[in-house]
Parts: sequence; C-alpha cells; structure tokens
Amino acid sequence: MHNILVTGSKGQLGSEIRELSVEYQDVFYFTDRNELDITNKDAVDGFCIQNNIEVIINCAAYTAVDKAEEDEANADRINHLAVKSLAEISKEKNIKLIHISTDYVFDGENYKPYVEDDKVNPNGIYGKTKLDGELALQEIDPNNTIIIRTSWVYSSFGANFVKTMLRLGKERDALGVIFDQVGTPTYARDLANTILEIIPQLNNDNVEIYHYSNEGVCSWYDFAKTIFELSNTDCKVSPIETKEYPTPATRPHYSLLNKSKIKKEYNIAIPYWKDSLDTCLIKMQERK
Repeated sequence: MHNILVTGSKGQLGSEIRELSVEYQDVFYFTDRNELDITNKDAVDGFCIQNNIEVIINCAAYTAVDKAEEDEANADRINHLAVKSLAEISKEKNIKLIHISTDYVFDGENYKPYVEDDKVNPNGIYGKTKLDGELALQEIDPNNTIIIRTSWVYSSFGANFVKTMLRLGKERDALGVIFDQVGTPTYARDLANTILEIIPQLNNDNVEIYHYSNEGVCSWYDFAKTIFELSNTDCKVSPIETKEYPTPATRPHYSLLNKSKIKKEYNIAIPYWKDSLDTCLIKMQERK
C-alpha cells in the first residue's frame, strides 16, 4: 500500500485516476492548484512530509497550446520549473514519481512511430516547456521515476476534442476537420489504468521515458467521423488541410508513438482507439 499524491487531479487524467482509485488499497491525495500549488516547492515539500507521500503522479500541466505562445512565463513555471522542484523533492525523500509529458516534444516530421530516444525538436512554447521539464527531471535523476509521453487525450471528464465534436455535431449540419495531422487518440481512463498498474513495479535507478497512446492510427478527420458514427450524430464531415485552419501554435503533422517499450517492460495490453472511444461515449451517456 502506498500514500499517493495526484497533482492536477481535476483534469482529464487526474479525474480518471480518482474514479479508478476506489479499486485500490492505496491512500490517495487528490489536489489541484487551489489545494496545492506545485510551483511552490516549500508547499509541496511540506505536504509530502505531512502525509508521508511515497508516490507522486504529476498530471498538472499548462496545456493551453495556443495561449502558451504569448504566456511563456506561466507555461515554463508549471511545465518546467515545477517539475524540477518535484524531481528534487522526490530525490531527497525517495518518492516514486510518474510525470506525464507529450508528443509535442517532437516536431512531427517523422515517417515512422516515434520511439523514446528519437530526436526531440518542439515546434512551440508548449512543447518546449514540456521538454524542459523532462530534461530537468532527467538531470536531477531521482530513483523510481518515469516520464510517460502521450497524445490526443480525451475523457468523459473535462474539455476535449470528443466533447467539442459532439457539441458541434448537434449545432451544425456540416463540419470541416483537419486530415493532414495523424496520430492516435488516448482515452485517459486507459492511461490511468496503466499508471496504477505500473506503480508497484517501479524499480529503476535512472529516469525512464515511455510512450503511451491507444493502438492504431487516424487523422483528426477520421477521429471526428468515428465520433459521429458511434454516437449516431447526423453531421457531415469534410476533410480540410492544416493551412485552412491557422492557429498561433504549430501542431505536429505526425504524432504516432511507438508503445513497444511500455508494453514489453510492464506487460500491459493497450486497447484499440475505436474500442476505447466507444467505451468513453457509453460512459458519457451514463453520466447524463
């Protein structure tokens, strides 16, 4: 049994971990920025001492990709400097640390699924600050620490692409969705399950990086089409190019992650993205 701190617990991944936590014997402490400011090292240090924290799952992040382009200081504070503090606390107190990162550390110019040691080259501020967090963590190098990079996260909790498509599908007869960005959606509940399964197995001297998304590949256009098909939403989807939908931040055109390492080392099975999407849509209906 562990005392586990989950930061950013009101986000998609944190919310899924909270719901799944009832199945575990561990003691969980779920915090968000109002309860524990992870950019305040003394506050985090005191919280860990007071509650005898043995594992930290860092789900907290500055994820507003476009806003980060003009708000670099805050993105850096949360995605980089706070992670550095968590790493220092983990090393000093021998706390296991699971840190969530992103496919945005890559430039999206690859032609085959990214493996963990492929060259990193972020396109924008969000990716840069997330990479700086990874590098700080690796430099401090606490034991029993892993970084999990993921992509295209959605859930029945929070705001995400699936919920946006369901809303727009009801409001409009037709939509244009980008087809020249490809990757794999990640159902946050699947990732949450994997994290909780991994915790007892953590036993590494150096920081290890893993990739996790659901299985398969699609474009945002394919993703939207499938959302409408599975939810019986009558909305026509047309493919558009990225250049027809300009945004302040550049998105990676290619975000496929190779999951072989995490599957092999932790003996986990990863569901196919369409199956997980169907499960999530059912969950959303149940919540209504």
